Amino acid sequence: MHSVLLNYLLKNYLKSFLKVFLFFYTFGLILNLFEEIEFFKNLDVSFLIPLFLTIIFIPGMLINLLPFIIFISSLKFLVDIRNNKDLLSLKIFGYSNFKIFIILSLTSFLIGWIVLFLINPLTSTMSKYYEKTKSNYSRDINHLVSFNNNGIWIKENLENGYRIITAPKYNNENLNNVLIFNFDENFKLKEKIYSKNANIKNNDWILSDVSIFKIDSLKNKGIYKNNTIINSIYTYDKIINLFKNFETLSFNDLILNFQKLTDQGYNKIFLEQSLHSMLSMPFFLLIMSSLACIIAMGTLKKSNNVKFIFIGIFTCVIIYYLKDLSIALGQTNRIPLKLANWIPVISIGMLSLIGVLQINEK
Repeated sequence: MHSVLLNYLLKNYLKSFLKVFLFFYTFGLILNLFEEIEFFKNLDVSFLIPLFLTIIFIPGMLINLLPFIIFISSLKFLVDIRNNKDLLSLKIFGYSNFKIFIILSLTSFLIGWIVLFLINPLTSTMSKYYEKTKSNYSRDINHLVSFNNNGIWIKENLENGYRIITAPKYNNENLNNVLIFNFDENFKLKEKIYSKNANIKNNDWILSDVSIFKIDSLKNKGIYKNNTIINSIYTYDKIINLFKNFETLSFNDLILNFQKLTDQGYNKIFLEQSLHSMLSMPFFLLIMSSLACIIAMGTLKKSNNVKFIFIGIFTCVIIYYLKDLSIALGQTNRIPLKLANWIPVISIGMLSLIGVLQINEK
């Protein structure tokens, strides 16, 4: 009998999770599809391209929403078994509120680790493909910044042509061994600049130990300068802000290749933020499932589902802004950035512990 009841709980809980996940996926698919169609509207492409890009983009986005999906799934499942009297039957057969809470919370916790090790590498690969494909069609954008195995690459549109900048890596506000290629409107190379160091703190980049080569049809003229200045739409802060979202990096990448990513130019602070954000996710799922148990298992009386819809939405909004506030405090150095990812988990977890003790007495 115990195995039958456990199988019932797990099967129906996972079924509820799948339904809510598919609802979020469908909703996100519809919304993002309009954005992709708007992007491709002036390009001669098939409708299948924006549809395909939307399909591979949504899973990565849903991983960030997984705590709220788990919360709504748990709340829906518990309200359903309470209203159809299955919760009462489970208690008659010896399943207390605390035992049900443990089963659902540990299942959510396990889902978190499965997502990190098995699903996240797949979604990060899809995110890379999404960004690469979009960049291939982004011929009219004013800029393009990318990190890869060869370092940082920057493309800028100028008034009379284009500029491509590359450097193996950067050290804080400085790029080392910079190569700058200036092209005309027809992408014909006009000028090549080599600089041993470039300070990119401001829009006026200060280049030192500079060699400038003017390219023409007759000869290649080299000019050496100690220092020169070029104006760019980018600063160090702007480049870093573009890469605060590490959705193209999987959990496995961050664990196995952390130092390599740092050497390639990724900002160490935000790599650590991303790593701790992922590490905290299974624990976040656990406490979100705990919150659902506290809300739904306080009574055995049948209730209106509309009330729980509003409770669920209100709870998700509060927790979202708490998490956002915590990250903002970390990014402004009010609190350590690593700790910022764990504060919502710790604070909500402590409140949940009090609630779990209360429902266990009922």
